[in-house]
Amino acid sequence: MKKLFAIVAMVAACSFASTSSVMAQEEAAPAEAAVVDSAAVDSVAEAEAVEAAPVEDVTPVEEEENLHKTLKTKFIEGDAGFMSLVAIALVLGLAFCIERVVYLSLAQVNTRKFCADMAALVAAGKIDQAIAKAKATRGPVAQLGRKAMECLNSNDQNDMATIERTINMEAEVQGAYLEENCSWITLFIAMAPSLGFLGTVIGMVMAFDDIQKAGDISPTVVAGGMKVALITTIFGIVVALILQVFYNFILARIEALTSNMEEAAQELLVMCVRSDKSKK
Repeated sequence: MKKLFAIVAMVAACSFASTSSVMAQEEAAPAEAAVVDSAAVDSVAEAEAVEAAPVEDVTPVEEEENLHKTLKTKFIEGDAGFMSLVAIALVLGLAFCIERVVYLSLAQVNTRKFCADMAALVAAGKIDQAIAKAKATRGPVAQLGRKAMECLNSNDQNDMATIERTINMEAEVQGAYLEENCSWITLFIAMAPSLGFLGTVIGMVMAFDDIQKAGDISPTVVAGGMKVALITTIFGIVVALILQVFYNFILARIEALTSNMEEAAQELLVMCVRSDKSKK
């Protein structure tokens, strides 16, 4: 019996010891997992912090070429001789365009207000004041009014046929003034791409000369002449497009002023017919 109790006691002690060790291991496992989890969280946080931190660009930042430098480089690459001719065409064409734009802008007046003021002066018999007002006003419409009032104020040219003929003649003269220098603009519009194409032909000849000298048709040999050809062509077309835009704007202003002159001519004839100083 004593041996049996001793065996049972030993088995119970062993089982208790094993249970205790298992429980100790189970309690230690969550602690170790917690330590591992906290370490993982810390590593993730450090990785996010590293990613969030601004990364300094160690590579040198190349400066971007501005427009002026780029154009200068392409100008030199396109053979300065022919590119200079195209540039001269651009400068002269723009000079004529700016002159026309300024002239037409100064020639623009409020036609209806001017005609209304002139009609009021003519109705009141103040022809001299009407002439002074027309002289003080700029533009072709005012010149038509001045010529009509001068005829109306004279004693030998105040008949309606003479007044109408004078207004028509002055309208033709003013129309010629409006279109002055426009032929030069069209000339430079045509010259710019022609000079560009001339540079293209010469660039092709240069390319064939290089091929003949080298005895090879490699891209390196042909590239120089072809580059000159293409750059001059592009520059000439761009110049022509710029001048064409200005020219169309100028034509639109001339058409508007011509319409104003036609309207003013009709108003002047009506006020002259109604005036007592005109010969019916």
